[in-house]
Amino acid sequence: MGDTVHPGAWWLWALSLGIAATRTTNPLLLALLIAVSAYVVAVRRPDAPWARSYGAFLKLGLAVLLIRLVFAVVFGSPIPGTHTLLTLPEVPLPDWAQGIRLGGEVTAEVLLRALYDGLKLAALLICVGAANALASPSRLLKSLPGALYEMGVAVVVALTFAPSLVADVRRLRAARRLRGRPDKGVRGLLQVGLPVLEGALERSVALAAAMDSRGYGRTAAVPPAVRRTTAALTLGGLLGVCAGTYGLLTAEGGTYGLPVLLAGVGAALAGLWLGGRRSPRTRYRPDPWGARAWLVSGSGAAVAASLVLAASADPAALHPGVVPLTAPSLPVWPAAAVLLGLLPAFVTPSPENSEEST
Repeated sequence: MGDTVHPGAWWLWALSLGIAATRTTNPLLLALLIAVSAYVVAVRRPDAPWARSYGAFLKLGLAVLLIRLVFAVVFGSPIPGTHTLLTLPEVPLPDWAQGIRLGGEVTAEVLLRALYDGLKLAALLICVGAANALASPSRLLKSLPGALYEMGVAVVVALTFAPSLVADVRRLRAARRLRGRPDKGVRGLLQVGLPVLEGALERSVALAAAMDSRGYGRTAAVPPAVRRTTAALTLGGLLGVCAGTYGLLTAEGGTYGLPVLLAGVGAALAGLWLGGRRSPRTRYRPDPWGARAWLVSGSGAAVAASLVLAASADPAALHPGVVPLTAPSLPVWPAAAVLLGLLPAFVTPSPENSEEST
């Protein structure tokens, strides 16, 4: 086995956990998914600036959950409920706003449904945050297809400069406090923000000049027919992916959803392969896709496939009802399947060993 894990494997593992989160509203399963991702991040996250974004995604997930609850309290829900927690003053709305309620009774059933839905979205965001904390963006950039290389460079540059901006803001605020000047409020924000933006602009110009001198952005000439075929395949593939995904998510599209989705993915991959001919380049020391990468991506795929099967076999366990008001139960074998997501914590090397081998 190699000493490092391909960054694409981390993304596949995290996105698979996210897909599993979309298949259930059971809060116990969602909490277990979040715990699995948090444990793997805690033991396998390297000490790098880009790896510190997991906390931000946790805060974002909590914010989404709170916003969903606030919306449920203010605007209510069509879910009937008998356990009234409080009654807000109801604001009468005009006729054109029929179907919308502002204020009124807030029941436990409505809050519980909002909690389930918000927790599902929060779990999805936290899984994406796990991928950001585990996969090096610069190593992932080397593995991108040629057609996505320029977009990948922009993302990596943004992720690299973001910690520098935060450090600049802290340095300037500390300097203002030492001089006895306010660092908060509108005036403090302007006097701190302008030097930060000026420094970011200077770094951007210097980076652009360095990249231009090294040949970034150069493209090879391709025939017009290839360009048109690339555009048709990419656009058609994306439309196929959207239509296929919509079909899979609706009951009416169960028959055509999967074939259309597979055809769209195939067309999009063909378009990316043809588009890569515009950017002929070589890779320096490419990351191998070894046995550890297969185990990491396979564990995530097993979790996603298990939750999809469980949602079809026992939908009541994965989508607990709120009317009548009952406590959710933990389904045994879906919970055991979620624990397969812990496999990367045991089959991948610790961050210290990876850095030493690198």
